[in-house]
Amino acid sequence: MTNGVFLLFRALFITMMTLGMMASLTEFRFGRRKLLCVLAVYCLWVVCSSLVLLWLGGELLLLRLFFLTISVPATFLTYWAANDTPTQAVFNYMTQILLSVLAVSVIRLLTESFGLSGFVNILLMCGFYFTVIYLEVRFLRRPFRMLLKVIPARWGILTLIPCIFCAYLIFVASWPGSYLENKLQIIYVYAAVIPLVVVYIAVFKSLLDQYRTQMERQSTMLLMVQISALKEKLQRVKEVEEGIRIQRHDLRHQLQAVAELVARGDREAALDFLDAARKRLDERKETSWCRPPVLDAVFASYFDQAQRQGVRVEARIALPDTLPADEGELAIVLANALENAIHANLELPREQRNIRCKMVGTPSIMLEVSNPCTGAVLFDGEGLPVAQRKGHGLGVQSICAFCRKNGATCQFDLTDGWFRFRLVL
Repeated sequence: MTNGVFLLFRALFITMMTLGMMASLTEFRFGRRKLLCVLAVYCLWVVCSSLVLLWLGGELLLLRLFFLTISVPATFLTYWAANDTPTQAVFNYMTQILLSVLAVSVIRLLTESFGLSGFVNILLMCGFYFTVIYLEVRFLRRPFRMLLKVIPARWGILTLIPCIFCAYLIFVASWPGSYLENKLQIIYVYAAVIPLVVVYIAVFKSLLDQYRTQMERQSTMLLMVQISALKEKLQRVKEVEEGIRIQRHDLRHQLQAVAELVARGDREAALDFLDAARKRLDERKETSWCRPPVLDAVFASYFDQAQRQGVRVEARIALPDTLPADEGELAIVLANALENAIHANLELPREQRNIRCKMVGTPSIMLEVSNPCTGAVLFDGEGLPVAQRKGHGLGVQSICAFCRKNGATCQFDLTDGWFRFRLVL
């Protein structure tokens, strides 16, 4: 009886700690209260199913079937409560289960070999699980979540790796009997560790290469925006120079006409002529949004694009000559925010289209871009909008990368029918 209670407690403890490992790299879409309710129901299922298996066939039967009765339900429940795609979820959860299975089997083998008590076995597992959960939350969570966003697809084939190794370890450890009673089974179990490590090193090297490729694409995009902005600025300068040249040419004829009207004593006609000339000059006057040239070109380009598509633009911009971050990188953030706002407006009737843009330079760089939004917007655990269609969401990733690099903070929210993006640098 005592041994059965210990085995049940051990199974529940391993399950809870493995769930903790799975949760350490997961973003959940449910609140804490609902998650605790789901966890309570799942714990009840683990206790009941483990009791049945222990009663029917002892620890060996539990070892053979725990993957189906404990691990698979845990995977489904965690995926149901998380924001990950199915393939990302399976790769993450099965990798954690695989690591847990290996660690538990090693600890059990050590305690059995040295004749240590069950209490020592639990203490060793506590040390392992709490260390791994701490290291994953402290060092692995942020880069792993960023990797999932940068590489949202191509995880399908990777899910086979932990699934195949898990199936192999469980089968070899429990057939024909327990691996603790057969030295050949022990060799077969731990011989899989070497290829497992090699495969995972290759997988993470491949993921790292893909991440670097995405970052290079982002750098290329930054360079393209800078070049485009400079080209637009040069084009506008050329247009202004051409306008000035024409005005200088026309000025001689205008002065001659005014002199003739004054000579005739027709002062009112002369004044009307000069007023009309002034209005023509005002119409040709270039709008400058700010002093930094690349940002000014981005403002001009996207505001003009919005107005051509029937989007009303309300802008209030006051920036200094020097900025606390690279102007080109900040221009990427601005271009992404304005482009997203324009795209959102195009789904609305023309009379509702509107973009409000505020950007100031004191006491720090603060940017707010807002647009009306009538649809629902989903946010992940970090408050970032979730892309609804494939290929979308890269702009948000680029903004987040800028914030991480420059120590800025960004916020997205949907309030009173207005979607707002704020950035403080």
